[in-house]
Amino acid sequence: MTVKQITHCIKKAAALSLATGILFSQMASADDTITIGYQGMMNPWKAVIAEKQLEKATGKDIEWRRFDSGAKVITAMASGDIDIATAGSSPIAAAVNRGLEIELVWILENINEAEALVVRDGSGIMAPQDLKGKKLGVPFVSTTHFHALFALEQFGLSDDDVKLINMQPNAIAAAWERGDIDGAFIWDPVLGRIKDSGRVLITSGELSNWGKATFDGMVVDKTFGQENPEFVAQLIKLIADADETYRTTKDSLTADTPMIKEIAEMTGGNANDVAGVLALYQFPDLKAQTSCVWLGCGAEGGAAKALQFTSEFLKEQGKVPSLADDYSVFVNASFAEAASKL
Repeated sequence: MTVKQITHCIKKAAALSLATGILFSQMASADDTITIGYQGMMNPWKAVIAEKQLEKATGKDIEWRRFDSGAKVITAMASGDIDIATAGSSPIAAAVNRGLEIELVWILENINEAEALVVRDGSGIMAPQDLKGKKLGVPFVSTTHFHALFALEQFGLSDDDVKLINMQPNAIAAAWERGDIDGAFIWDPVLGRIKDSGRVLITSGELSNWGKATFDGMVVDKTFGQENPEFVAQLIKLIADADETYRTTKDSLTADTPMIKEIAEMTGGNANDVAGVLALYQFPDLKAQTSCVWLGCGAEGGAAKALQFTSEFLKEQGKVPSLADDYSVFVNASFAEAASKL
């Protein structure tokens, strides 16, 4: 082999090595990116996303993906596209009953009055029995879907008596304006819009008092959580800090407050409405999170019981195939406990 040929081979090997290095570098970079799914509900932790607090605290690349409903979030988690996500108690219950390997690690909010069944002015619905034969928009496999079914049961009606239409929030707003639906069970910012030309028939807070509580929670892919406990704990600490900032300043919040403006921008809502919407929720602190009220105490904890009750109801409605023996196995308080020490 001549010197020229040897030189040519060396150059080719170097080029191949460089290309291989770039490829592996790109693969490593992709693997290092953590994907987190969130929804458009108004809550203090939207400031964490807006200000890139998690990226600054961990040095990680974060891909934030917004979803219109918990059902869509869970579908993405099932396909392996999402590492961490927020969803309502109903889609979380549906997911664990179908075998999805996720754990509930944080209660974002006790929904309380922040979700409601609103009936449109002129629909002729004055009382619950007037719902018969009417059209209601609701995102299926969501907390409002669960509460809509529960409400109908309490009213002596079923989803055979009322036409429930599977609609995402923006579709509900559009259908409402066209007069295509008579009512909707939904959350803000759409809830606030339809209240302008409708009347609240019942809220999730009232239905929770009847024994079926709902919440929005943060779930983690089980393997991801096992491999990245410090990251999950850091995320929870930032959310807890945002909630505490809200609790200590809520009486002085205005549309010009940075947190309020960030929440409005992240959710597409009106800054003037944000403080009023936040007041409808309850945001449990770290002490409550790790107690029997929510994530603690195994099967006797509030979160495990809520998942159990939701699952039982979904099973009765034919929405899930079977039930688990113990719902506490899907609840993990260790990350919140670690966050309380940061």
